[in-house]
Amino acid sequence: MTQRAATAAAAAVLAATALLGLAPQAAAAPASPVPQPQSATAENKAAAAQAATAPDTLATLSRFFAREGKVSLTAARPRIEGEAIPVNHLSPEFVAGRAGAPVARLEFLAGKAVSSDGQQAALWIARTEAGWQVVNIATGDDEFRYAQLGAAKLPGGTVFREPQIDAWYVAGGSRVLPLDEDAVRAVGAGGTTLGAYRTRVAEAYGDKLPGSAYAEGGVAGGYAEAEAEAEAVPAAVAADAEGAGVPWAAGAGALVLGGLGVAAVRRSRRVGARA
Repeated sequence: MTQRAATAAAAAVLAATALLGLAPQAAAAPASPVPQPQSATAENKAAAAQAATAPDTLATLSRFFAREGKVSLTAARPRIEGEAIPVNHLSPEFVAGRAGAPVARLEFLAGKAVSSDGQQAALWIARTEAGWQVVNIATGDDEFRYAQLGAAKLPGGTVFREPQIDAWYVAGGSRVLPLDEDAVRAVGAGGTTLGAYRTRVAEAYGDKLPGSAYAEGGVAGGYAEAEAEAEAVPAAVAADAEGAGVPWAAGAGALVLGGLGVAAVRRSRRVGARA
């Protein structure tokens, strides 16, 4: 597992901004999140691809890959490989026990970016008030690697992340199977039933859903183990944190604009949505 860290000031830092760039931009208040589509249609993937390959995005990627001196700004030459894939997160409706609610919902689309020296990053692409935009850049290939693992382990299943503990699973039929060590700790190496998984997450997060006193109180954290490992950082350096997991987001807009939980897993640079 990578080292965890977190920021309690994400909402101020990740609000909508006027520029697509690496420097964090603060705003008086975050914009209202835009609900994401229920599925990644061909039209949505095409819009995501357009956002991923935009000149501003590629310029930002060059700075991202060059940030630690591994490659020069001019030599980075980032490229986008393959099509955008759907990234699902644990659904609050499922946690709340809503009849017919799926275990996960679409949170954003991810595009794979690769630099000339082999560095990889995931572009998080979401539907915003201004259209489909890149809202975050995260190092590594987690989204793509777990999608492949899930397809191999349970063909046709839904790969999803439980961001509160940075655990990846694949669900299909009545089973939930782990894809990483965090998920194994949560449900065991053999996985669990869908019903047993819902019982677990309801006990862990049921009192922290949107509209709860916990959520309305603006309490940061929400998961004891994550809190114990987390280290709050000032808003001014939040973009250099090791990422920030968010328990409940109304689509990826809320994911980057703020939330309750802290379960950071990878170094990331957030990209403010352009007005």
